Amino acid sequence: MFTCNFISFPLLGTGSSILSALQDLFWLSKSKVEKQLQIISVLQWVLTFLIMGVACTLILMYILCTDCWAIAALYLAWLVFDWNTPKKGGRRSQWVRNWAIWRYFRDYFPIRLVKTHNLLTTRNYIFGYHPHGIMGLGAFCNFSTEATGVGQKFPGIRPYLATLAGNFRMPILRDYLMSGGICPVNRDSIDYILSKNGSGNAIIIVVGGAAESLNCTPGKNSVTLKNRKGFVKLALRHGADLVPVYSFGENEVYKQVIFEEGSWGRWVQKKFQKHIGFAPCIFHGRGLFSSNTWGLLPYSKPITTVVGEPITIPKIDNPSQREVDFYHSMYVDSLIKLFDKYKSKFGLPETEVLEVN
Repeated sequence: MFTCNFISFPLLGTGSSILSALQDLFWLSKSKVEKQLQIISVLQWVLTFLIMGVACTLILMYILCTDCWAIAALYLAWLVFDWNTPKKGGRRSQWVRNWAIWRYFRDYFPIRLVKTHNLLTTRNYIFGYHPHGIMGLGAFCNFSTEATGVGQKFPGIRPYLATLAGNFRMPILRDYLMSGGICPVNRDSIDYILSKNGSGNAIIIVVGGAAESLNCTPGKNSVTLKNRKGFVKLALRHGADLVPVYSFGENEVYKQVIFEEGSWGRWVQKKFQKHIGFAPCIFHGRGLFSSNTWGLLPYSKPITTVVGEPITIPKIDNPSQREVDFYHSMYVDSLIKLFDKYKSKFGLPETEVLEVN
């Protein structure tokens, strides 16, 4: 009996040690798997942003030349029938917005959404999002997915992220974008959402657009806003409250080659911006397998998006330039105050000043 007991205790101890080692190995593997899933989730969005529209168009054209041409023909027929849907609020899918992949996307940086004030469901809103960054990653994660809890933080509010109308002419890409609640940034689309879609709508407009993306670089807090007044005029025409939004860290996730004014590089960028709607940027992030190499993946820097206090806007069918200027000035002041209030909380020195161009 003594011998049996003597043997059993070491075995029990050995088993516990093995189990403990396996648990350590399991958690280590889980951590690595989660990191890889985060990288994959971000990479798929970067590729979507850069090439999905063109790739899907080419694939559709190829299928038309194969024995499966009927599939492509049916989709094209559907595309013609469905052409105006993006202008009428799109076709959002809560299922897509709640995909687990967006939570991995969020955790890669990580991305946070900070609420400062309640929003009334009886009002409509235009959010001015700043800065643009290279890809507007914070805008996408916070308002086109539920990863950061926009639906819980602003119950009853339907966010619509507005982007280039040209994206909605691309097969497959248009449907993917609409599923997240993304809409064209044109007057027809915005007019429809703010006038024929009831209340509780919030359109997120990246005000600085392509021009602002040309100047985004780590360590720089600059917005293109002085002569951007169209969103204020839209707000007045519909009586939609204006909400300033600043995303701390949006400019930190990519490094960009900045061309000086008057250089050939800036000339090419401005020509693209004028005729196509976007400006080609020369930028890089980290590599797929190492943060010490160059690649298309953004750097994993925190992005914190702060939604400010809404500015109550009256409904004026035909606002004068003086009225537009007045509320635009209020908006600029509100954005600067928002930046100054939260800058030190998110890693910026008290001496940092928001540059408004």
